[in-house]
Amino acid sequence: MSWFSWLRAKKPGLDATQQQRLAQLPKPAVLGDGALRSQRWVVVDLETSGLNLNRDQVLSIGAVVIEDGAVDFSQMFERTLLRAESKLSPSVLIHGLGPSAIAAGSDPVEALLDFMEFVGDSPLLAFHAPFDQHMLGRALKDSLGYRLAHPFLDVADIAPLVCPEASIREAGLDDWIDHFHLHVGERHHASADALATAELMLILFSRARQQHIDTPQALQARLSQWKRRKQAPSF
Repeated sequence: MSWFSWLRAKKPGLDATQQQRLAQLPKPAVLGDGALRSQRWVVVDLETSGLNLNRDQVLSIGAVVIEDGAVDFSQMFERTLLRAESKLSPSVLIHGLGPSAIAAGSDPVEALLDFMEFVGDSPLLAFHAPFDQHMLGRALKDSLGYRLAHPFLDVADIAPLVCPEASIREAGLDDWIDHFHLHVGERHHASADALATAELMLILFSRARQQHIDTPQALQARLSQWKRRKQAPSF
């Protein structure tokens, strides 16, 4: 087998309809200089078979939309993916995703196409985003041959950036929920965690505007500066 034949063999097998849907996905938009509240943001949370970035798989995707300064409850997404051969870690029991739920899940190709059509060209937000970004990106590459290039901001970094007075550091989502006395329902489920993250993000957007961080572009720039300062060695 030639090198080029090997490459072709490794590409996901999509049917004609799936290939057309993939080709019609919009290119991600760069973060612009419009008002923060006018930007459509997709807040995403994943449940996975474990925490190994290279071996574990995405089991479910939950997402909600923030637009016009509020959570848009008419735009919500939830899918459990069929993973017939996935070995579940004990942590999956926390999410309530047992073997029967996963065996009854959606075909990963269809679920991931549905999700990227839901996302459109919007930027993504997640709590501890590097993990979700890596796992989602790998799932998209493996199932669709698609390279995830959307802006992906970490709510776990935005929170201390705009709330430096908070006495919590390296905090989890529950810590920030408690800090702001948010009343959330079910947790440890992809769609519920995405909604909890979105409710937290509405507060953070308000704090950002009070600090004259008025645009998505400005938020991304301030976040990059904050992370560089945090990572700089102290003498």
